[in-house]
Amino acid sequence: MHHALTLILLAQLAGESLSRLLDLPVPGPVVGMALMLAAMLASPRIAAVVRPVAEGILRHISLLFVPAAVGVVGHLDRLGEDGAAVLAALIVSTVLAIAVGALVFVWVQRFVGGSDG
Repeated sequence: MHHALTLILLAQLAGESLSRLLDLPVPGPVVGMALMLAAMLASPRIAAVVRPVAEGILRHISLLFVPAAVGVVGHLDRLGEDGAAVLAALIVSTVLAIAVGALVFVWVQRFVGGSDG
């Protein structure tokens, strides 16, 4: 377990370092995940070591939302002041994300020559 957790954290550290060093427009943890994926594809042994720990982390992923909820509760007064703007931003960004996702899906479907039915 310690080896797997060390590998996960090292991948995140490497990703963060590369992202900052190369001034990438991608967050470090995303680069780290890509590095971990590459390592797991290159070595089934690494995948076998990391998989049980990763599954355990994912089983309890809801705990990672606790700090965000505490942050919201800590700033309720600010949320009260800017609540309408935050709600509008959430609605508009959700609608745009769905629309862009649908448009990309249609574009990819046309690009690969998929059929409608």
